[in-house]
Amino acid sequence: MYAIVEIAGFQYKVEKDQQIFVNRLDAKEGDKIDFNEVLLIDDKGKVNVGTPVISGAKVTAKVVEHLKGDKVIVFKKKRRKGYQKKNGHRQYLSKIKIEGISASGAKSKPAPKKEKTEKES
Repeated sequence: MYAIVEIAGFQYKVEKDQQIFVNRLDAKEGDKIDFNEVLLIDDKGKVNVGTPVISGAKVTAKVVEHLKGDKVIVFKKKRRKGYQKKNGHRQYLSKIKIEGISASGAKSKPAPKKEKTEKES
């Protein structure tokens, strides 16, 4: 069973007991977090797709630790002009462990039927 969930503006494919790095979350280490914006759930070949999200579905995760990512070097240079700039950046990340995927109420509603008016007939 896996789900596609939106966490901090990014979409991740997650499974139970998986550990992933996401942008820094406003939670302490050891806290449990629920993510309600579940876009898709696949349960052994049975796929539920949200419109845009699945109502009632949630992904439960635990914050393992907060850390900084690897340094990214930004180097700019213009030939024959004597221009060089070197800059670095380390992104703040949170490591989370997916504890469960709940698909209760995972059945998406069918699209509403358009009623015919007298003018369309």
